[in-house]
Amino acid sequence: MTRTSSRRGGRKPAIVIDARHLPHLEALAHGASSRDPELADQLHAEIDRARVVAGARMPADVVGIGNRVRYRDETTGREQTVSLVWPEASDITSGRVSVVTPIGVALLGLKQGARFDWRRRDGELRTLCVLEVLPASETEGAG
Repeated sequence: MTRTSSRRGGRKPAIVIDARHLPHLEALAHGASSRDPELADQLHAEIDRARVVAGARMPADVVGIGNRVRYRDETTGREQTVSLVWPEASDITSGRVSVVTPIGVALLGLKQGARFDWRRRDGELRTLCVLEVLPASETEGAG
């Protein structure tokens, strides 16, 4: 559920957020405070530590809203591809993961190649690696 640290030096990997998405992300974090305070705190913490850049300067290899991202669970070797979307566009059966879920918060703003520890809801610690960041598509809720 929590992105805890990278394997290198015990620090969290750097993250970048598109400035156009910042107000919506902050509103979602605030709104989640009563439903899931721990998740809301995690989203607030990620927003607070992120480097915020103008949309035109958002690196193509960083996970943002609408991007498809392929990642690997280093514990199991399982690879998965999901799209990071706003909550209203989420559909787990179609691989569209809300930014207001544990894995959505964990992936937000990560650069391709980033490794990070992630605690599942059941408490198990896993190391995940972002293998590839693919461009946003108009159908993925990037707006």
